[in-house]
Amino acid sequence: MQIYITFGLYLLVILGIGLYAYRSTQNFDDYILGGRKMGSFVTAMSAGASDMSGWLLMGLPGAIFLSGLSEAWIVVGLTIGAYLNYRVVAGRLRIFTEKYSNALTLPEFFAQRFPRQKKALKIISSGIILFFFTIYCASGVVAGAKLFQSLLGMDYTTALWFGAIATISYTFIGGYLAVSWSDTIQASLMIFALILAPVMVILTISWDDLKMALEAKSAVTGIPYSNWLHNVSGIGVVSALAWGLGYFGQPHILARFMAADSVASLNKARKIGITWMILCLGGAVAVGYFGLAYFTERNIDLANAESVFIELSKVMFNPWIVGIILSAILAAIMSTLSAQLLMCSAAITEDFYKGFFRKNASSTELVWVGRLMVLLISVIAIVIAHDPNSKVMGLVSYAWAGFGAAFGPVVILSLFNRNISSKAALWGMLSGAITVVAWNPLMRYLGWDDLSKLYEIIPGFLVCSFITLTSSVFASVHPKVQQQFDEALAEFETRC
Repeated sequence: MQIYITFGLYLLVILGIGLYAYRSTQNFDDYILGGRKMGSFVTAMSAGASDMSGWLLMGLPGAIFLSGLSEAWIVVGLTIGAYLNYRVVAGRLRIFTEKYSNALTLPEFFAQRFPRQKKALKIISSGIILFFFTIYCASGVVAGAKLFQSLLGMDYTTALWFGAIATISYTFIGGYLAVSWSDTIQASLMIFALILAPVMVILTISWDDLKMALEAKSAVTGIPYSNWLHNVSGIGVVSALAWGLGYFGQPHILARFMAADSVASLNKARKIGITWMILCLGGAVAVGYFGLAYFTERNIDLANAESVFIELSKVMFNPWIVGIILSAILAAIMSTLSAQLLMCSAAITEDFYKGFFRKNASSTELVWVGRLMVLLISVIAIVIAHDPNSKVMGLVSYAWAGFGAAFGPVVILSLFNRNISSKAALWGMLSGAITVVAWNPLMRYLGWDDLSKLYEIIPGFLVCSFITLTSSVFASVHPKVQQQFDEALAEFETRC
């Protein structure tokens, strides 16, 4: 009963934040980016929470539980990528989006930055966002369903709808303000749970017993769980590290940089955000590793490896703490899903509805269209997630690769190179997205099975970069476009 009370209180707090944010949302700018007034702490926590979805508390611990520390290479790649994203992209993007007609979304920024292909860039980039984000949203819905299934003993379909409605509600009501404020709470819960759980395992069973349990498990499975290099090929390590490339193209993370109140806030946010990230990722790895030892030592079999954090919490803590920890898992799911729903909503409302159908639509009208789009995308994501065998990690990795390859090189080059042409940006973006979709089936068709295991983001990122740069060599850039870039750069250098 205590678990349900704690869980219920958490949901009420989040919905309360949504209602409060509703009263503070005056226009579409507020709904999408919170009026660009987020401080460093909220920016860091919101960027972290929107990034670290259910895979952090379910997918990653589950992978470590099954295969050991060889699955932890992804942690290294993500940490490096997040740091470089803050260092290289964050500040420039904040200033550039403001200087380019106060662009509220990534497609709008591309359209303003590369005006000769304005309409095409809006359509293509928005289409890419909708395609990959719908898959991304589905991963959040799956993770939420598995949580409620485990917690409340529901069947998968009922749990699916229950979890989705919880997130949709406050995103629908409060927009970006609700998402960013709730993200701050959710990020705090996540780090609390991820540090507490492995510490409690160590306090419950001795280090020697832990090692013996892992050795005993290794003898049965043949997997050396403590070996970072076990069964890991060069392609496997490179693929895991390449997850870091994805950060440069994730619209829901880049939106956090765009919403910051200043470049100075972003510099502070980097220190807060990277520290939080290292602790959370380390905690997630420890949960999978120590969880395996604990359940082996206690001779308990888990039917689903991705539920290791949930089951570990249930057996180790009193019901009140379990309620808080399960709330943290829901927090991880909700924070990312809400950010993704908001980005999809922004893409449809700002870039399609206002851009092509209702150019003179009022701010109130846009807010309500945005809310309706949140509902529409949610329904589609629920349909995709309807298969109970869906893997959180698989859905996340595909969407992550799509955004990283399609947008990452174009974002970086648009902020650093004044000579990138509009056609080059368009063809680069398209080539990156197509490469991600086509890579695996093409390699399998050609019989190149080893290359089919290479993470799609690598060839996609390389192809996008190559096409964008080489195409720019053969296309001139209008002097006014170069001048606008120089003005934005000068503004950044003045304010950084």
